[in-house]
Amino acid sequence: MGMDIFEINDPDLKLNDPVAIAILQPWVDVGKVGSIVMSELERHFGSKELASLARPGSFFDFTRYRPEMRMVDGKRDLIIPNTFVSYGRDTESGKDYILLNLREPHANAEDYTDATVELLRHFGVSEYCRIGGMMDSVPHTRSLTVTATLSDEQADRAKGLVSTRDGGYQGPTSIVNRISECLAEQDIPTASLMVHMPQYVQLEEDYMGAYRLMQVLCVTYGLPGSLSNPVRGEQQYREITQLAERNPQIKGLIEQLEASYDKGRLVEDEARDKTSFPPDVEDFLREMGQRLESPLDDD
Repeated sequence: MGMDIFEINDPDLKLNDPVAIAILQPWVDVGKVGSIVMSELERHFGSKELASLARPGSFFDFTRYRPEMRMVDGKRDLIIPNTFVSYGRDTESGKDYILLNLREPHANAEDYTDATVELLRHFGVSEYCRIGGMMDSVPHTRSLTVTATLSDEQADRAKGLVSTRDGGYQGPTSIVNRISECLAEQDIPTASLMVHMPQYVQLEEDYMGAYRLMQVLCVTYGLPGSLSNPVRGEQQYREITQLAERNPQIKGLIEQLEASYDKGRLVEDEARDKTSFPPDVEDFLREMGQRLESPLDDD
């Protein structure tokens, strides 16, 4: 099957050693941080669609990724979940980029990952970086931790902004990691950036998480710093602080997380798994989530 899995708009397109940046929906895109960053990159690069799956139903279960009906120019249009690949250029550096909105496949996963690797090789990708976000036992009152797998040169550029620790994780993971492994076997450098966000409040769109992710991405790849703007995220987190002040148990939890953070480490996985909240704290978290779901003013 190979690259025939994709419908490619311009198979003969010539790109200059493009860097590929990918997000994986839905479960490595907590708070939609990867999606927010990807949308901003697409806008900045003036990206154009390069490819999409010819038959997405071969890989995705549409009872889990639901199609949507939308009104487009006064007509009802059926939007089918897909994997979309676009390309663009950073005009300041002249560097080309390939942007991948990946989804976790439900079937034929090896074909999906192999075809993605072949697509990237066809267009001469020089590096592959996956970005995303996850929940963790971290306080919102400190700079959000970004863990990274980077080259030595990239790690130097991002010094002080990332943690390059190896967590030694063993257990279930995404089959999409196979893309990185296959590229690495072909001597194509791979990288990853993962922002860790507070698990005690889960925002549908976490703009502080997106800011930290973009901040590190800009430093790592020499993109304009103006792409990373903390204003909206700071507004969200200020409201979290105001709400937390009303609940002594949440306030105490945050203080414990701050103490752990200030010691230079994340709370151990075992402690994270055992974390539980009393019923009144659970009610507080639900209230917080409902209040923060509504769009914030840009002022």
